[in-house]
Amino acid sequence: MASLHTRVTEDVGRSIVDGAVPAGAVLLSDEIERRQGVSRSVIREAIRVLGSMGLVESVKRVGIRVLPAESWNVYDPTLIRWRLLGPGKGDQLRSLTELRSAVEPMAAELAARHADPSVSAELIEVAELMRVVGSSGDVSRFLELDIRFHRLVLQGSGNEMFAKLDEPIAAVLSGRTDLGLMPDHPHENTLQLHADVADAVAGGHPGQAREAMELIMRRTYAEVQPTWTAASGQ
Repeated sequence: MASLHTRVTEDVGRSIVDGAVPAGAVLLSDEIERRQGVSRSVIREAIRVLGSMGLVESVKRVGIRVLPAESWNVYDPTLIRWRLLGPGKGDQLRSLTELRSAVEPMAAELAARHADPSVSAELIEVAELMRVVGSSGDVSRFLELDIRFHRLVLQGSGNEMFAKLDEPIAAVLSGRTDLGLMPDHPHENTLQLHADVADAVAGGHPGQAREAMELIMRRTYAEVQPTWTAASGQ
């Protein structure tokens, strides 16, 4: 049941996100059921999930109405993944990179003020592992560590709203890797900056933590901007 519901959710959701099914269109459960070859209960669960993303709404005696992009839950990790896989790739990369550039330096500064010692210790450990794994060329393992590093900074900030951005940021980090936008061997300067953030957080130096994270974000922006510029045709 779970795999069927996931397949239907993915198929219908991506058709909406990619623009194949426009806002205002009405989908009928019977038609989806016939096309997908699944039961009504599977359709209901898929529509429930899509509704939680803000992609559709069920309207009595009408059907399943597709909602405009303004209604989408743009922080949903699955929605982010779908956008990165489709024609909205450029816009998604731009918006999340700009969000990260605004939030993560402040999160690093706050982490240097508020992070629990256990978080600071793990941050240093992860930064050291990133250097080792980065040299080995193990891209998937490096991605896991990179996600963990940025999640620790967000959680260590002590700001519950920042902490909730960990999944969207993990989704865009994964997307960059899937799109081939991450090098097999990260630049030494990038690895050092991660170590600098960890050291500043552990040492209780807010200004240094913010500065190092700002440099990471500037580098990220410079690396990703050509991709979204090309995708938008600018």
